[in-house]
Amino acid sequence: MLTKTAFLIPVLLALIASAGLSQQRTETNDSFQPSVRSFPSERVGVNVINQLSLTLEDAIRLALQNNPEVDSSKINVRIAELNLRIAQSVYDPIIAVENYYESRTVPSASAIGGAGALGKFTQSDLNASISVSGFSPVGGGSYQLDFSTSRTNTTNQNALLNPQFPSSFSFSYTQPLIRGLRFDARKRNIEIAKKNLSLSDTQFRQKVIEIISQVEQAYWELAFALKNLQTQTEAVKQAQSQLESNERLVEKGVLAPIEIVAARSQLTTFEQNVYLAQEAVTRAENNLKTLILKDRNSSLWYSSLIPISPVEIFVPQIPVEEAINQALKNRLELRQIQTDKEVKEIDERFYRDQLKPQVDLVATYTATGIAGAANEVTRTTTTINPELLNRVNQLSLLQNLPPLNISPTTTTISRPPDALVGNYFSSLTDIFTNRYPTYRVGVRISLPFRNTVAEAELGKTLAEKQKLENQKLQTEQMIEAEVRNALQSLRSAEARLKAATAARVAAEELYESEKRQFNAGLTTVYMVLQRQNDLLQAKNRELQAQTDLSKAISNFYRVIGATLEHRNVTF
Repeated sequence: MLTKTAFLIPVLLALIASAGLSQQRTETNDSFQPSVRSFPSERVGVNVINQLSLTLEDAIRLALQNNPEVDSSKINVRIAELNLRIAQSVYDPIIAVENYYESRTVPSASAIGGAGALGKFTQSDLNASISVSGFSPVGGGSYQLDFSTSRTNTTNQNALLNPQFPSSFSFSYTQPLIRGLRFDARKRNIEIAKKNLSLSDTQFRQKVIEIISQVEQAYWELAFALKNLQTQTEAVKQAQSQLESNERLVEKGVLAPIEIVAARSQLTTFEQNVYLAQEAVTRAENNLKTLILKDRNSSLWYSSLIPISPVEIFVPQIPVEEAINQALKNRLELRQIQTDKEVKEIDERFYRDQLKPQVDLVATYTATGIAGAANEVTRTTTTINPELLNRVNQLSLLQNLPPLNISPTTTTISRPPDALVGNYFSSLTDIFTNRYPTYRVGVRISLPFRNTVAEAELGKTLAEKQKLENQKLQTEQMIEAEVRNALQSLRSAEARLKAATAARVAAEELYESEKRQFNAGLTTVYMVLQRQNDLLQAKNRELQAQTDLSKAISNFYRVIGATLEHRNVTF
């Protein structure tokens, strides 16, 4: 957790110490004034009083919470999840309902049209229908279910049912037998959406690893910059003390006045190093803040960050072959290439299927029903020609036969069958009892003259698969080279740290020895200043070696793909 600290950053300690030195006077001579300069007491855009200690774990946690690139990667994963749901929704049934009232007036010029003397009749319908359609996830088939019912009223004189209640139910299913039987466009889209989701998750993890590595590098850079500033400040203090000592000895006549110039030159050189170190602290801190803070409105943007995690000195001892195997197993770049290859394999399967002929089995079942109120229709028809009847009777009289007594007109009354008489529910009963069924089974064949699109798409997919295979080989080679380089850097940094530590210890001993000899009059100021320079450089090399080792360890875990496990980051 981020906790406020009660101590000031090294630069403030140095500033206070230097300011204290500038106010001191030597007790040996009231006229002696030490020649000191004051350092800048501010850091641009940072409140040095408001300091926050920061562990490496805290920095990583803040980066994963606030970094906009991580947020964007999370959003991409969510988008991929939604795209998968969209692709899977193709199997959701589509339900359509239609209700309407219709009234129409129909002209009729036919004697049997039922229009009567007006030459027209009116019919009104109250209709309701529902349909369900969709695709089957098994076998690639499609189905269509329709149900409709209505109430019809008419003025047609020939209607035997008025009102009447026609209804119908139909179900059809189309089953691919060759193309689309095992793999179709819908399954292809779903499989690709799954791979894209896996790819987005891989890209998200890759981005997280990248951010963690950047934070680690920036964190150690800030730690080095602060320690270097402290070292440079201590060097200024030592140079100031040496200058004051030389001025006292010159006043006593022990040293030549030129020795004051040499000490002052040393002091100004070290002061320049402090300014450069202070600038490096600001740059390193701003770099870390841009990685771990959401925006410049964060309260930490104006605070001074103090890294408190110890430097990484535990060097992983992993043989090169084992490290390479881990990298080839864990590196997300290879997973991404493998996912891309799997997508191309899906495309290849689909386009090979598209080259097959389209042969579908089509089956349809329909059931209808009708009922209504009975309506009697009376018809009067002329069955014989009167003139013909008279002629026949005249001939019969000549032959002494009795005349025919036949009526020239006939009246008939039509009634609907009893099975059709009923109400709305009678019409539905016809459907459920399968009284009027219709069945149809057939095969539909589609043979394209040429399937150029599918052939071209298949060829392109095969070429892209080969391209990905070449990319995989190149990536594996690059990863192995990175592992070798990382191991070499790791071992070199470890060895350089040991050597730098030994050199710093030796430089300290030489500097202390040179000061004792100088106090005894056995050496010169030049040699003391030289030993002081050597000690400063040795300390800087040790600090740089420590930082390089920490960064090398971080980079090693990155190249073998173990950053998340090393930092215990889970999702």
